[in-house]
Amino acid sequence: MYDDHYGLTERPFQLTPDPRFWFDTATHRKAMAYLGYGLAQGEGFIVVTGDIGAGKTTLVGHLLDTLDRQALNPLHIASTAIEADDLLRIVATQLGVDPAGLAKAQLLTAIERGLHAVARTGRRTLLIVDEAQALAVSALEELRMLSNFQAGGHPLLQILLLGQPEFRERLHGSDRLEQLRQRVIAIHHLDPMGPDEVADYIGHRLSVVGWQGRPDFVEDAFTALYRGSGGVPRRLNQLAGRVMLHAAIEGRDVIDGAMVDAVVADLQADLPMATPSPAPGPTSAAATPPTADPAIIARLAALEARVETQDVALRRVLTLLVDWVEADSRAVPVPIRGAA
Repeated sequence: MYDDHYGLTERPFQLTPDPRFWFDTATHRKAMAYLGYGLAQGEGFIVVTGDIGAGKTTLVGHLLDTLDRQALNPLHIASTAIEADDLLRIVATQLGVDPAGLAKAQLLTAIERGLHAVARTGRRTLLIVDEAQALAVSALEELRMLSNFQAGGHPLLQILLLGQPEFRERLHGSDRLEQLRQRVIAIHHLDPMGPDEVADYIGHRLSVVGWQGRPDFVEDAFTALYRGSGGVPRRLNQLAGRVMLHAAIEGRDVIDGAMVDAVVADLQADLPMATPSPAPGPTSAAATPPTADPAIIARLAALEARVETQDVALRRVLTLLVDWVEADSRAVPVPIRGAA
């Protein structure tokens, strides 16, 4: 393997998320700021979305590594293609409650008692739900109901939802999720890293595994790595790993853009990697089917414009809040170690 060839302690570009390789891209740094703000509020829902491979699982791993466990009791549900009742049983199990044989009313009572038991230790519970786009509306409603549990006027449970972009669209567009939407106190979308971040990202991951400058990278290699991956962390890891393997096989100690482009061509032939597509623009009249009802088209356009306006306004408000948190972080007790 290339790690032995270059004297590395392990592979730096493994696809399995590992918090040790956490790297502060601009979008991940902003996500942590939103998480810090949301956790400081101690209630409601925090939502983080991102495309496949954007680093959501790595973000969760980093969050779990930095949480103050004396203030928060984190629960993590990674598989969400489940029905509402099964979701409740998983939550109960993670709270140390045996859900076997319990009817729904009994199950909810048991979960509330479990949350109270955690609260008596001086902590509140943070429920992290991954792949939220797979949850049925009924399951999301159950989560909203769980967020109602209180003790002395203080919420017992806060919920972090992570999902793919369609979850954000679903959250904004479903009337059935209006009550949950009103309880979202922070939301962020993980974008791909910028072209200027690729070199630092590669260098960081190599340094974690003992890289001593071999192989070296020519500047245009980073440009080619960005071009071939779109800045998506998982795609970049896949591409960089293949480039390192190719260089080791060829006995090369310098990686340049031409080598990266050659590996990209091989990857596209063996296992095509989808490239990020541009965001869809407004629907043109030419694209409208001749048989479409003009009234329906007008109504859809109005709804899309309203959603877009609300999204822009929400981003503006939250950006101001994040700037305030970053400027005066010591005035807000954020339950993340080292962030006080």
